[in-house]
Order: sequence, then C-alpha cells, then structure tokens
Amino acid sequence: MKTLVLFYLLMSAAFLSAADSQKQFKVAERTFEVPSTWTAVTPSSKMRKAQFKAGSVEIVVFFFGAGSGGSAEANVNRWIGQFKEPKEELSSKVEKKKIKTATITTVSAKGTYMSGSPFGQKTPMPNYGMRGAIIECKGGPIFIKMTGPSVDVTKSTPDFDKTIKSGL
Repeated sequence: MKTLVLFYLLMSAAFLSAADSQKQFKVAERTFEVPSTWTAVTPSSKMRKAQFKAGSVEIVVFFFGAGSGGSAEANVNRWIGQFKEPKEELSSKVEKKKIKTATITTVSAKGTYMSGSPFGQKTPMPNYGMRGAIIECKGGPIFIKMTGPSVDVTKSTPDFDKTIKSGL
C-alpha cells in the first residue's frame, strides 16, 4: 500500500512539474511565465524560439544573441511597416522604460496587417492589431510580438504585458 501511495505521489509531482514547464519559456537566461490561456505550438521557423496561440492571437518569441537582431528603433519601424497603412493612420504607440536590469520598448498598432514571410507573398488582414516588446538585456535583445484581430489583441494585452514583466 505504501508503495502505491508513493508511486501516486511521484506521478502527481511529475505531472505537475510537466504542467508547470509548459506554462513558461526560457530565453537568454530569463524565464517568462505564460498565462494558462496560451497554448505552446511548434515554432513555424528556426528563427522563432517559442510560439503560442491564444484563441485567434499568435505570440512569437525571437532571440538572436548579443549584437544581433537590430536596434529597438529599427525593429519598431519594421513591425509598424508590416501594416498597409502609413504609421500616422495606425494609432500606433511606442513606449520605452527601464525596469530592473532591462530596457523595454513596447509598441502597439492597429490596421491592415500584411501577414506572410518577410520575402514572400503577403495577405492583407484588416482590423488586425499588434503588440510587441523588445527587451534589451545582457546576452542580446529578446523580441516578443503578438498579432491577431484587433479586438482579441486588445483583450490579450494585459496577459502579454504580464508575461513580459515576469521575465525581468
């Protein structure tokens, strides 16, 4: 009987440990907590270090190492440039903050998102939103971007921001 109870406890601990590991991801020696509403999916390219779905919203994580990936400003401009409309029509917002040992640049935009690979065919996605964060830290910048229907991105923004702060 003691063996059965011990086995049950060990299996429960293993299951809980596995469940916990699915609720976080690690990049550049930083661990980020993931909301239970996010589902991990296999990254669609080798450039992506992690990828998640939250309903119709996609969250992707990029990390290229120290000195790679470009500046925060260059990435903000590139992300905003992924919309069909000019920057002035996107209700875009960019903020830069120093939190603990990292500088975080966040960007939000709404409009017609041009979905597709950087050098491939683009599909216009009207009424889309984007929330991105660039975390400048030791080891190189971490890029995390969320895209999807504008309403869903707005709903998911508090969870996104909480995930960003969890890795600081």
